[in-house]
Amino acid sequence: MDPDSYRHRGQRRALAAELRHKGIRDEQVLTALMAVPRHQFFDPAFQAHAYQDKAFPIGEGQTISQPYTVAYQTELLRVRPTDRVLEIGTGSGYQCCVLLQLTSQVFSIEYNQVLFERTRRRLATMHQPAHLFCGDGSLGLPAHAPFDKILVTAGSPTIPRPLLRQLRVGGALVIPVGDAQSQRMLRVVRESEEEFVREEFETFRFVPLLGRAGWEG
Repeated sequence: MDPDSYRHRGQRRALAAELRHKGIRDEQVLTALMAVPRHQFFDPAFQAHAYQDKAFPIGEGQTISQPYTVAYQTELLRVRPTDRVLEIGTGSGYQCCVLLQLTSQVFSIEYNQVLFERTRRRLATMHQPAHLFCGDGSLGLPAHAPFDKILVTAGSPTIPRPLLRQLRVGGALVIPVGDAQSQRMLRVVRESEEEFVREEFETFRFVPLLGRAGWEG
């Protein structure tokens, strides 16, 4: 794994400045992104792309998310140090590592077995203490619920009801919802056992959320 050099840290500072210019305002989120060596999620031949603000293929039909998208979703989530966070769609593990800068209690589930094994090894090498699982993320992790925050990193046709049930009262779910071409970013806050408040934000394009409560895989 390529060490984290002074040059890499400078590239992350420049990336954070770019994201700030694009509208990211939460300095804790920007600090979290500056702390995570994104180049370590890339094969050596592609590391020149690591600190560009774009998504990049990681195999298995998946991508490492664009830094702006990671920052945008994380900012909406409003993570506190005491929060238990569930991430749906571990992917490369990059978003997971950003969340770990904000709270030590991160649970992440990945649908694809190949990606899960690859990312589990990578995060172990990086000494990132996430709780990683392989399975149907659209159903959440009921055995470990409730969660203060839930972040979905894939586009869903609807808001999965199992995820709403696993939110603590006062907790928030951030999820892109729409069709295969574009999704609207939503934040859903659980006000009480039966009451949820929904907010709509910008439009994005994510890979599909596979599973019984998403797009059937």
